Amino acid sequence: MTQKDEHHVVIVGGGFGGLEAARNLAAGPFRITVLDRRNHHLFQPLLYQAATASLALSEIAWPIRSLLSRHRNATTLLGAVSGVDPVGKAVLVEDGRQVAYDTLILATGARHAYFGHDEWEPHAPGLKTLEDATTIRRRILCAFERAEWQADAGERRRLLTFAIIGAGPTGVELAGTIAELAHETLRRDFRTIDTREARVVLVEAGPRILAAFTEDLSAYAERALARLGVEVRTGHAVSRCSAAGIELGGEMLPAATILWAAGVAASPAAEWLNVPADRAGRVIVSPDLSVPGFPDIFAIGDTAHVAMGEGRTVPGIAPAAKQEGRYVAGVIRARREGKPAPAPFAYRNDGNLATIGKRAAIVDLGWIRLKGRLAWWTWGIAHVYFLIGLR
Repeated sequence: MTQKDEHHVVIVGGGFGGLEAARNLAAGPFRITVLDRRNHHLFQPLLYQAATASLALSEIAWPIRSLLSRHRNATTLLGAVSGVDPVGKAVLVEDGRQVAYDTLILATGARHAYFGHDEWEPHAPGLKTLEDATTIRRRILCAFERAEWQADAGERRRLLTFAIIGAGPTGVELAGTIAELAHETLRRDFRTIDTREARVVLVEAGPRILAAFTEDLSAYAERALARLGVEVRTGHAVSRCSAAGIELGGEMLPAATILWAAGVAASPAAEWLNVPADRAGRVIVSPDLSVPGFPDIFAIGDTAHVAMGEGRTVPGIAPAAKQEGRYVAGVIRARREGKPAPAPFAYRNDGNLATIGKRAAIVDLGWIRLKGRLAWWTWGIAHVYFLIGLR
């Protein structure tokens, strides 16, 4: 069979969903192209540790080519997608090139969402990429360095204040790790300042942190953060963000380091196809994860709005993206083999996990809930298992 005769599956995005789809298709009679604007796969669940100098960047990022190297029918291309031509069945790349496809999988991930305040981004970077992690790491460490030089007490307090906006898992994990960095890791490294005087403030507009977890686990996490010295402010929406700090309900909180963990929006995939999307920009997909009106185009992961009933949608987390990638590969294989279509996609909730520093975590597996050191060990084992499966 020549390349021209092979069914060409193009996957835009080398994240968890895209890689899972590629690997599950690789054993079949397909030619696979993974197209991504970056040449590496990023293990995002541990990105916060790279941003807080707990892990090296090389420990959470690997070349997509390397991860797919044993699959001879899989090719990786570096390029930023600017659009899709569904009539001509081609993916448009920013440099003017095109990649023709027979079947297209959009696994383009998400970007930061500032709820109409994009001007806040320079002051409050989010955490989605290696570049974001490098920026945040530099800001955190340089804040301590600048404070070491600072004679003015007020400015020194501002430099040693870290504000994290958004108390989902990323915000909680950032807050806990920064607190440990200040109170433990760096406490003997400076001479003019006492890093233990650093102030870490976690801001959440909702009534409690970690809203995806049960109330008892959320309350435990808040107590664990307090033990680390983190100030938690729930029910406070940020009304202003600048180089000087953030404003909460008329109160100005001076802070040199502001980090955004409050929300994300999907990539512009819906705009490329001119199809309906939800408020977060996610493509509203059919039960088989195809795009309505385009049976040869699928959307998965953070790109897709997948309904679960009762107004709920599949969460934008790595296990869900992997399940969707595996499912779509099965749909494509069934079509090529002339077999009946699989049943509609059904998300299996494998549980929620979040860490609070190095010694505590919360785990909700549905049938059992854990907190504290045992939960932390469970979190660690789960991530090791995930990493082994990835590599």
